[in-house]
Amino acid sequence: MLAIDTNLIVRYLVDDDPGQAARARKLIDNNDVFVCTTVLLETEWVLRSVYGFSAAQCAKALAEFAGLPRVSLEDAAAAAKALGWMQRGVDFADGLHLAKVEGCEAFISFDPDFAKAANALGGIKVQAP
Repeated sequence: MLAIDTNLIVRYLVDDDPGQAARARKLIDNNDVFVCTTVLLETEWVLRSVYGFSAAQCAKALAEFAGLPRVSLEDAAAAAKALGWMQRGVDFADGLHLAKVEGCEAFISFDPDFAKAANALGGIKVQAP
């Protein structure tokens, strides 16, 4: 199994550099690849901030990529929750945070938008300190 970096996933999804995209596609399609949660997080950030993807476009692209037969995610369950929550207004990074702290009494944050979106999900409560 090969661990891959953000730039391979971005080339695979965006195809903005034909040469690198072809190499990334060949590698990912023909090898078992492992994606760290931090790489997935960075990929979402790059797609959104550099390529202008909407939250829905990011969630769709990452879910489709994660569903490829030779792709394994470090924490597929957390990623799936965060991608689902992303489509309901929670930032992907915040969704990953929430998915990792299940069982805790609350998640404390100064971010009122995060608290509002997360609390609408009905799971762990996000509250101000």
